[in-house]
Amino acid sequence: EVQLVESGGGLVQAGGSLRLSCAASGFTYSVYTIAWFRQPPGKEREGVSCISSNDGHAHYADSVKGRFTISSDNAKNTVYLQMDNLNAEDAAIYYCAFTGGFSPYPALSTMFYDYWGQGIEVAVSS
Repeated sequence: EVQLVESGGGLVQAGGSLRLSCAASGFTYSVYTIAWFRQPPGKEREGVSCISSNDGHAHYADSVKGRFTISSDNAKNTVYLQMDNLNAEDAAIYYCAFTGGFSPYPALSTMFYDYWGQGIEVAVSS
């Protein structure tokens, strides 16, 4: 059973930065994709970014391009989401999600991810 543990959330001022981590374990896939999703209060869950383990190819939602950077440490089975220049619209519960194989299409659709972390809160103060 794949397990995902998120860390690094918290409260940050607008314009500040946070780095989220997602540590994955319990899988046997040689190639996998890990994504970050977020769910603001009262809104639907939306895709933020994903990265494939085989080549590090990443996808980003338009709303975070140029501000967020996803990266991975395959030796540690950990994916990071560096979030810079945060604003109020970035406040949400952030979830990491896992699917075996290459990035699905569309890459940031919840329907393709089989395993989910428990979520971690990111709050942004003005």
